[in-house]
Amino acid sequence: MDQGAVVLVTGGSSGIGQAAARQLARKGCRVAVNYRENEQGAAQTVAACESAGGEAFAIRGDVADDSRCRAMADEVEARWGRLDGLVNNAGTTRFHDPFDLDGLTADDFASSYAVNVTGAFQMARAAAPAMRRAGGGAIVNVSSFAAAIGAGSSIAYTASKGAVNTLTLCLARVLAPEIRVNCVAPTLTDTRWNRDGLGDERYETVLAGFVASAPLKQKIVADDVADAIVWLVTSARLVTGEIVPISAGTHLG
Repeated sequence: MDQGAVVLVTGGSSGIGQAAARQLARKGCRVAVNYRENEQGAAQTVAACESAGGEAFAIRGDVADDSRCRAMADEVEARWGRLDGLVNNAGTTRFHDPFDLDGLTADDFASSYAVNVTGAFQMARAAAPAMRRAGGGAIVNVSSFAAAIGAGSSIAYTASKGAVNTLTLCLARVLAPEIRVNCVAPTLTDTRWNRDGLGDERYETVLAGFVASAPLKQKIVADDVADAIVWLVTSARLVTGEIVPISAGTHLG
């Protein structure tokens, strides 16, 4: 991808999205930082991108709202004259004991799918015309290793990430050859999102268990996932339709 390429990162106000935006800016990309509620975090991401030598601006919008997805893509293209990349990182969950089936509601599934799956589809659909006008582009969806093992923050979340994997394959077929579509599937990642969801004490226990069982004996941080995202966006010109696990080797079983 050329210097000065334009990339829209959804859910860019913290965690993996923030790390991806910063790394893209370091590569010379211009970055649109999407957020839904965390305006302060988005501003911090913009500042980090600028400190890394790139241009950036924050753009508010809920990816579950199709009209807002289309408006965001239009706004980015109007500002910089092109759109070359999309990182579908926005996500939601409600941490819930998977053994408590009665505690999970239809609304939990609906909200997970609206953001994690439908939102990713709507953003891809909104961005594709601008990418084609720019001569091509790349989309990276952020899934989860939970989809491969049937375990995660909730059954609704895990099922939605399985759908994201399938969505990636579908979009890779229909948007080729102009647009590449890939997916990263990180396992437990050391972010505030996970710490807040599990609580600090339980999180430390879970993290210690993960590190002990992982072949590489290391925890995963947001920048580790961002490394793969940036490669798939900017460099992997012959890679499409792939689901890349970021797991410190836990995918080996």
